[in-house]
Amino acid sequence: MEDDEFADLEAIDAPDVAPSLQEVVVSPEAAGERLDKFLSEAFPALSRSRIKHLIEAARVYRDGVKEMNVSAKVKAGTHYRIEVPPPEPAEPQAENIPLSILYEDAHVLVVDKPAGLSVHPAPGNWKGTLVNAVLWHAGDSLKVVGATGRPGIVHRLDMDTSGVMVVCKSEFALASLGRQFQDRTISRRYRAFGVGQ
Repeated sequence: MEDDEFADLEAIDAPDVAPSLQEVVVSPEAAGERLDKFLSEAFPALSRSRIKHLIEAARVYRDGVKEMNVSAKVKAGTHYRIEVPPPEPAEPQAENIPLSILYEDAHVLVVDKPAGLSVHPAPGNWKGTLVNAVLWHAGDSLKVVGATGRPGIVHRLDMDTSGVMVVCKSEFALASLGRQFQDRTISRRYRAFGVGQ
């Protein structure tokens, strides 16, 4: 479990707005470089991870043809065009996603997070997260608890990990539990069942 590490939220595709176009021609000096490295050097405002996401999302064109191979070697004289979508609003939206609620009161919501569910929105995964589900369950009042994009989230589990998550519904709970996670004074107890030999 990662208690205080959160992935940075980056701009994600916004389908209704026209993307900006970035274009570059490969110089002889750059020939042979990996595509993601070449484009991140050509467009320093875009991180290499953002470039990789755009390539994999079929938003990079080589001489007018979609290029989806991040590690392709660039050739001198080749023309590349990138479609960079405008950023989505940083505020996640409520979604009607079922929750397995273990406990709830005025200050906290304790849920059993299944494997495969991301905790909060991140690049390439803006919807369908635990945050989206909790916003639907708790309502708009949760949006003001904690950081933008991660309302009520005081710790997290990796997407592929199942387990119990505590979501704070009040600033009091967020401050108190946040301190405990940060100081590592919170205690946890786990039960495990084994089957077979």
